[in-house]
Amino acid sequence: MWDGYLGAATDFIAAFPEVQADIVIDRFHIAQNYRKDFDALRKKELRRLRKELGEKRYKEVAHGMHWVLRHNHANLGEDDKVRLRILFQYTPVLHQAYTLREELTAIFNMPLTQSEGRARLEKWIAKVESKAITCFAKFLKTLRKRLDMIANYFHRRANSGFVEGLNN
Repeated sequence: MWDGYLGAATDFIAAFPEVQADIVIDRFHIAQNYRKDFDALRKKELRRLRKELGEKRYKEVAHGMHWVLRHNHANLGEDDKVRLRILFQYTPVLHQAYTLREELTAIFNMPLTQSEGRARLEKWIAKVESKAITCFAKFLKTLRKRLDMIANYFHRRANSGFVEGLNN
């Protein structure tokens, strides 16, 4: 999603008009960005809870929730889901952000066409803005700026997972 990469890809496509290509920002890089923003809110809210609840109650409510909050809801066991419900009673903003994060992940998991994917993303943007969840502000700016390239993902569901694996 970086300007340098996108500029190089744009220049390459322009230099070779016989090549038909779309620039695709894959779901891995999208998820990396919105999850990073969610994670910042998680840290902030857990610090707040530690101060407000005191150490004993904090451990009962929030201890060990870091990893639970980082997993997809569908992959959690029932015990962790119960723990989330308890935590969310103390931090509704984290609950809203978690729900929005899960909804965005679900959009990328759906078998959507490019136009359907774009429409769902635009609807998600409007939903976030209506809730005034500020943790996604930076991500929303990127999403709006790169929406065409992000929506291209739904065309062939192309991703750079193999290349990313080689880099690691």
